[in-house]
Amino acid sequence: MAKILIVDDEPFNLDVLEQELADRGYAIERASDGAAALAAFDSFRPDLILLDYQMPDMNGIEVMKELKSRGNDAPVIVLTAYGTIERAVLAMKEGAYDFIPKPFEPDHLALAVEKALEREKLRREVEILSEEIGDRHHLVVGPSPKMMRAVDAAKKAAASKATILLFGESGTGKEIVARAIHQWSERRDKPFVAINCVGLSKELLESELFGHEKGAFTGAHQLKKGKMERADGGTIFLDEVGDIGQEVQTKLLRFLQEREFERVGGGRPIRVDVRIIAATNRDLEADVKQGRFREDLFYRLNVVPIVLPPLRERVEDIAPLAEFFVRRFARETKKSFDPLPPRILSRLCGYDWPGNVRELGNIIERAVVLGPGPELDLGEFPLGAAAESAAPGAISYHQAVDAARRQLIQDALVRAEGNRTEAAKLLGLHKTHLFRLLKSLKID
Repeated sequence: MAKILIVDDEPFNLDVLEQELADRGYAIERASDGAAALAAFDSFRPDLILLDYQMPDMNGIEVMKELKSRGNDAPVIVLTAYGTIERAVLAMKEGAYDFIPKPFEPDHLALAVEKALEREKLRREVEILSEEIGDRHHLVVGPSPKMMRAVDAAKKAAASKATILLFGESGTGKEIVARAIHQWSERRDKPFVAINCVGLSKELLESELFGHEKGAFTGAHQLKKGKMERADGGTIFLDEVGDIGQEVQTKLLRFLQEREFERVGGGRPIRVDVRIIAATNRDLEADVKQGRFREDLFYRLNVVPIVLPPLRERVEDIAPLAEFFVRRFARETKKSFDPLPPRILSRLCGYDWPGNVRELGNIIERAVVLGPGPELDLGEFPLGAAAESAAPGAISYHQAVDAARRQLIQDALVRAEGNRTEAAKLLGLHKTHLFRLLKSLKID
């Protein structure tokens, strides 16, 4: 629901405007003069402002200039009498989006408001460089029970306003899951803004998150809105939140408690409505014990914890992920490739994937870019020394058989969620026989 601030010193005009716009589903805040408009702006944070030009204390241009100094970038539509069209044109030169003559037609008002809001939505999407949820951010879910449980928890959490903390090794797809949560939520039409917290200095990260006022520090030549402010109504994704320094941790904690913040160099509290999804590849509980991460911040972030398993623990997902990447990169390079043959899928499933899904995607992208098609060669998959040592001819027959048996048993254990009796049923073995194999093949 878009929020509209209407400013007019005539109570009758306020009543008419409020009724017309509220009936069309907009949230309305009223102000009867310039000072009230500025106060309402600070608390209401409107998506659009309808501003009367002629008011006793401050005219429309003066209000617009003050709003601009406070960081307003919401479109302003000026309301003016027929005799003051010249003033309306002057207001547009100062940055007003449009003007509506008084007395106005309801349909004209509604159309102007709708166009202004639509334009603002597009502008915000371009400004924050939001990316559409397409192939590059598509969540591929295979048959792995661990991953399916994680996705199920993510879908349930998406329906709430709760803060979510994603745990997982680098490359497990934490940002993709965060984007999926945003798309499953009621915030899907608002911005999704990702911030990688690694490698940013305290000053730069604080400015990225919360913005800064003009003159706040050397080089701050103009007011800058932070990602929190620009994502109002949407979702903020804090990647590698465990790398945030102590000072920024304190400011982030305050935001999570109060849902408001101050720009760097500013003293005015700014309230926004954003959903926080954080992610880390660190053991934050250990960091808390060692004093590297604030305990109170950890508990504020860890409302809904979701663990994303590494790719080596969800072997069943490798084949569907690999096929997805082949289709995606083939489409991007305008090439044609056949489905991956069993010999390649077998090799992919036998690799440990220290870089997880990201490494799988990178390897297949390289093979698609370099390969002519329509079939990918086994040699186009450089899976490292461990995989090369397992290539045909590099090990003995008995070693190859043991490796194949070990992989089959590990796959069955994953599907059975560690239940050895259930794994034995899946393999068609007596459980005693499976127990002996586990011991002889040194499978934990």
